[in-house]
Amino acid sequence: MGKRRYLLYIGIFLLVVFNYVDRVALSVAAPAIAAEYNLSPVQVGYLFSAYLWTYVVCLIPCGFLTDRYGAKVVNGVGVLVWSGATILTGLASGFVSLLGSRMLMGAAEASTYPAGGRVLRDWAPRSEFGLAATMLNSGGYAGPAFGTLLLGWVVSVHGWRWGFYTAGLLGLVWLVGWLVWYRVPETATFVGEDERAFILRERDSGAKSGGSADGFGVLLRSRSMIAVAVTQGCAVYTQIVFLTWLPSYLANVKHMSIVKSGLFTAFPYFAATVFAWVLAHLSDRALAAEGGSSTGRRRRIVVVSMLSAAVILAAPFVDSTPMILGLITISLTGLATGISLNIALAADLLRSPASAGKAMAIQITGGNMFGLIAPIATGYIIAATGSYDLAFVAGGVLLVTGAVITLTLTHAPIGGDLPAPAVVPALRRA
Repeated sequence: MGKRRYLLYIGIFLLVVFNYVDRVALSVAAPAIAAEYNLSPVQVGYLFSAYLWTYVVCLIPCGFLTDRYGAKVVNGVGVLVWSGATILTGLASGFVSLLGSRMLMGAAEASTYPAGGRVLRDWAPRSEFGLAATMLNSGGYAGPAFGTLLLGWVVSVHGWRWGFYTAGLLGLVWLVGWLVWYRVPETATFVGEDERAFILRERDSGAKSGGSADGFGVLLRSRSMIAVAVTQGCAVYTQIVFLTWLPSYLANVKHMSIVKSGLFTAFPYFAATVFAWVLAHLSDRALAAEGGSSTGRRRRIVVVSMLSAAVILAAPFVDSTPMILGLITISLTGLATGISLNIALAADLLRSPASAGKAMAIQITGGNMFGLIAPIATGYIIAATGSYDLAFVAGGVLLVTGAVITLTLTHAPIGGDLPAPAVVPALRRA
């Protein structure tokens, strides 16, 4: 049996990579933009957060549209608009136009995770969903790594505007491949019949019979759905702090050039991507040995990952640049693994595959309700204290909180009624 489905995992990974290259473009260019337009840390914090305002608002509609029209259409339109908005950012003439283009980018990028989650729910067998979800989400770490290296060089040589032009063009190139090659497994011609039968059989094991979709109301009444969404928020808060402020931290506190700060930002992100893939693969194997993922036992790995990420609490007590980067690398690895496997945990517990887009939208909305606060709160913390220490502490406390929520509140299935009462005790024992 072939593994051509991995081409789809790689494609969705690259989608999120280029999505995050667009996001990190402002982080790389921020020192130059702040100097050109005389922006305060608080104003820069609002610019960092602007794309999340519209992103959060549009996630639920994008989840609904994905379940109704499919991933190909929703993702295609989304990539076209957010790539174009990134290019427009390079044409901005001041604070207001920068804010507007970033808000447009955020609205369009809301399509990425609901559509990506639907692709994985269509293509990934349950036995490898942890790895597949991690490949999707780890694009959010490989993207900043690649983006800070590439755009750091582009900005230093050609100016900050060309950073945005470059980032936008990468998304448009990806879009061409998506429109030409993407199909659902039922109609894809690049997979063999044995692999197609395996995917269709395994992806729906334990799913609600009939394949009908649950509404938002049904999903939101699930304690586990709310718990994975809040846990997502506790982790995404710290992720967004790193994504938006890390290059500025290295430039302003550690006095690094744009190129050097790009290199030092890239290493923790690259390491987090690789380690997250390895840990996700091991989690799939461990769960398979224990009888499968549908019981929600994946929560244990999420808890350990969140607590590992909380090592960033030690940052205020460390002055050495190598040690700070070590802490950031460990924290990012925990974040990459925890967020990815939290997405997989939601899929493990979700009863209906037809609700995948909506469930992903709820989870990512929860994550980014916290995330949109992170850049602004960090800007105020820096302005008030002249230090990044409290920003790291806030992130660490939230990570510990998310670990407790996951451990205690993710024991029930998400969605409609169980077909057999015998499943419930197994879920409660996990």
